[in-house]
Amino acid sequence: MDDLFIRGFDIRWNEELQDSYVYQIPAIANIDHFEFKSNITFFVGENGSGKSTLLEAFAVACGLNPEGGTANYRFSTYDDYSDLASAIKLRKGVSKPRWSYFLRAESFYNVASALMTKYNDDGKMQDLHARSHGESFLDFIQRADQPGLYIMDEPEAALSPQRQLTLLIHLVKMAQKGAQFVIVTHSPILIAIPDADIFSFDEGSIRQIRYEDTESYQITKMFLDNREYMLKRLLAEDDDE
Repeated sequence: MDDLFIRGFDIRWNEELQDSYVYQIPAIANIDHFEFKSNITFFVGENGSGKSTLLEAFAVACGLNPEGGTANYRFSTYDDYSDLASAIKLRKGVSKPRWSYFLRAESFYNVASALMTKYNDDGKMQDLHARSHGESFLDFIQRADQPGLYIMDEPEAALSPQRQLTLLIHLVKMAQKGAQFVIVTHSPILIAIPDADIFSFDEGSIRQIRYEDTESYQITKMFLDNREYMLKRLLAEDDDE
């Protein structure tokens, strides 16, 4: 674990935080310490389970812009992030990342715009708006060619299944070079990466689970194996409402 840039973090709960909405999220409220053991860590769980809230706070605690980008990005279109970041104390590794960024699907448009208007003084940066959303999304990720800390919130959102496989290959190759990834995802493709750690935020706690035990895998497999039956049942239930 000495090669990880961030070994883990602690949450220092205080009275003010206990009055915050984040304390009403069971999976987050029940955590005081978290330890990273793999170069690739996935946070999975149902919508509203707290995984993106924790990831955002972790990214801000690492010095990254809450809307996304590198440590140098300092822009804001809407300040709505929680104060959880101020309570997170990082446990750092021996070496510091030479490069880091926070990628979130919902605000990538803002990052692409800031890249061109605020951080393109020499005019040499590629205009990410000139390509399709999926292409620019993947291009931004693949620009990372050196070991660093990469925090991603639903990177599969703009990608086709084929492009998710391309991303999977990139993540594995970068991890082998020493990069560290912390990723929130619903993709059954990405979480299949060998030796990655998967943590579920369901059932009111954060716990490590196997790939085959994730809902992303189970529901996708159930649907593909029983497509006609599942469609009939789902649509019949919808008609009864």
